[in-house]
Amino acid sequence: MIGNQRFPASLLDLPTVVESYKTYDDSFLVKTADIGQMVMVREEDDPAPEGAEYKHGLTPPMRDARRRRFRREPDLNAELVHRVEKDLISIMQGVPVNQNASVAGGGEGGDRKKAAPAPAPKPDVQEPAANGEEAEADRSDSDESDS
Repeated sequence: MIGNQRFPASLLDLPTVVESYKTYDDSFLVKTADIGQMVMVREEDDPAPEGAEYKHGLTPPMRDARRRRFRREPDLNAELVHRVEKDLISIMQGVPVNQNASVAGGGEGGDRKKAAPAPAPKPDVQEPAANGEEAEADRSDSDESDS
């Protein structure tokens, strides 16, 4: 309502975030806000905008910004997304994932990879003695020549 007149209004999301700045001394700008929504006030006979997002920006160069500046979202198969989510949760919990199912969606057992071979055993390595006897024996003569 402005004065005694009522105007219809809509709260709309902007296609991009707009930064607002102000200055105290006409020299330095200070960022004051990130604006993501606007209130569109219109005349009584103007139609309401379609949807909750305004497809144009605030300035003429941002006309039809969604279509011109951003890539289209990829088409994803809901079944594939659900299966990958389940596999990721299983991996995070330490449960082995079913190797028979192909992520690409082929579903045929021919894409299976062979299991990785078991790691080779480590060679026996002697642990150093706790009292330092072996460490003294391993020293070279050059270590003692410094004293």
